[in-house]
Amino acid sequence: MKITSIKQQLKMHDRYSVYVDEAYSFSLSEASLIESKLHSGIELSRLEVDSYKTLSLDDKLYGRTLRYVAMRQRTAWEVLFYLERKGADPSLSQIILNKLSIIGLIDDEKFARSYVNDRHLLRPTSRRKIIMELRKKRIAGEIIERVLAENTSEVNADQAALVEVITRKRRQTKYQDNTKLMQYLARQGFGYSDIKAALSQDSEDY
Repeated sequence: MKITSIKQQLKMHDRYSVYVDEAYSFSLSEASLIESKLHSGIELSRLEVDSYKTLSLDDKLYGRTLRYVAMRQRTAWEVLFYLERKGADPSLSQIILNKLSIIGLIDDEKFARSYVNDRHLLRPTSRRKIIMELRKKRIAGEIIERVLAENTSEVNADQAALVEVITRKRRQTKYQDNTKLMQYLARQGFGYSDIKAALSQDSEDY
């Protein structure tokens, strides 16, 4: 069995179709093609062709996963769950996860740090809720503790977030009612005593 031609695909420019005995056989990414050192004229056994077909499927899944993580930052658990939904073998999932980790596209600590910073800047909420949200994404407890500990003024940040949320919600008519506002703040993970103190100060300023 001979490779008779290798052609760049029209829709996916980073993939190449490999033709064996004039018929399409499998495709590889540019990186995998270079690594394989395949070129026109090479003779392959049936076993080798089957092996490259398996590699092709694995290679395609890796490419899809790259596009998945390129959309936004992902946790290791999110990637593994994505691969599970795609029907990937657990061993292949781990290989892909390791590849992404090596090139820096998967880093749970980096994800957690970015998540906490974004939460504080864009949508303030309580420390308790941030912890809960990160746990839902299967971030390890020690990573969460380490990232939150980097902010030595975490308590002040929590209080500042509470004040900011109260100020923003007060603009909505239904949250002029302290009971409804307290219920909302409690759902955001703020402690009752902190809510009560902040609302008391807010009423004085209001």
